[in-house]
Amino acid sequence: MRPIWQLGIRLRPLPDPFRVFLASGESSGDGLGAGLMRHLRQQATGDVLFTGIGGPLMESEGLHSLFPSSELAIIGPTAVVPRLPHLWRRLKQSVRFILDNPPDVLVLIDCPEFTQRIARRVRRVRPDIMIIKYVAPQAWAWRAGRVPRMRAHLDHIMAFLPFEPEFYARLNGPETTYVGHPMIEKVGLMRAPEGGNTLPDSARPVLLVLPGSRRSEIDHLMAVFAQTVKQVSDKLGPLEVLIPAVPHLEADITRRAAAWPVPVTILRGEDEKWQGFRRARAALAASGTVSLELALARVPMVIAYKVEPWSAIIMRRLIKTSTVVLANLVIGRNAVPEFLQERARPDLMAAALSQLISGGPARDVQIEAFTGLDHLMGIGTGSPSERAARVVIEAYQRRVETGT
Repeated sequence: MRPIWQLGIRLRPLPDPFRVFLASGESSGDGLGAGLMRHLRQQATGDVLFTGIGGPLMESEGLHSLFPSSELAIIGPTAVVPRLPHLWRRLKQSVRFILDNPPDVLVLIDCPEFTQRIARRVRRVRPDIMIIKYVAPQAWAWRAGRVPRMRAHLDHIMAFLPFEPEFYARLNGPETTYVGHPMIEKVGLMRAPEGGNTLPDSARPVLLVLPGSRRSEIDHLMAVFAQTVKQVSDKLGPLEVLIPAVPHLEADITRRAAAWPVPVTILRGEDEKWQGFRRARAALAASGTVSLELALARVPMVIAYKVEPWSAIIMRRLIKTSTVVLANLVIGRNAVPEFLQERARPDLMAAALSQLISGGPARDVQIEAFTGLDHLMGIGTGSPSERAARVVIEAYQRRVETGT
């Protein structure tokens, strides 16, 4: 699907002011919203008026927030249930404000259970208001059947991943444009200079270990990762093992790592994490967004994941992709080995990891695949926030001009 700014349609100027309602309830969404607002203001031909639901970053860019977005950041069903009456009142307040003060564009960022209800209620009463979803729902992983139904309340989706526009088009979903993942703006921080991951004869290989960002992940993976690293060290000799620790799990990870059979250095904060990426010869990581970070950094990796047996049964029924590794999905082939559930064994992972550290065909396959990501993800062609602002403006202009 071609980006809409390449369609060659002659577009009218934006209304002045251009009224945008944005809805976000998570800290990551607050950052996305703030970046979008900044670039909308830069690209608009007149004033832009921002209202909606956001956090401090969006408010610093000029958002008039109806209420603190932190009220929507509730995790787990036991926490949600007692808050349902309050959330219901906030939902009605948001919809009533939009209907009383109709924006030109409504942009929904995260908290899908809340924001999708806003979209459906607004669409029933004011179908003329353009509704854009920023960050595509991961329907390619599960519940693909919902995609055609999204057309009823979404006019456009702005996607993080380059394969998502084709996926949504194939399933007759809303028009979708790839704008780029926010992490591509950090490539310069995470990627070593050319040849920086080579292995001098006298140096200990640097192994980056990323056991996850959730407590359940480190519960399932820290011990098996320790055994894996020990087997690699026994085979190849001493390693320099680095573990970036997310702040809310830093104490727990540090305590567990102290019992590992090999010395470990804990990395704290983003600066130390990216320094570890630049130095790493290879990585052992839990499945998640980190696999795409490592691929962009061109660090060969082994990916693992374990959950409770009953969760694995459910996930195997729901997940429809051939791989759970995000980097593989973006690359379009399974270049990165994955070890899930019963296959997440130290002997299997150590054998794969040793090949990556020593060098050879397995390492070369991953490096070659990662090199193609710059083209696939549009690195160097503008920031995701800049592209997203362009999509919002031109999608609105095209709707006004053509009625679609």
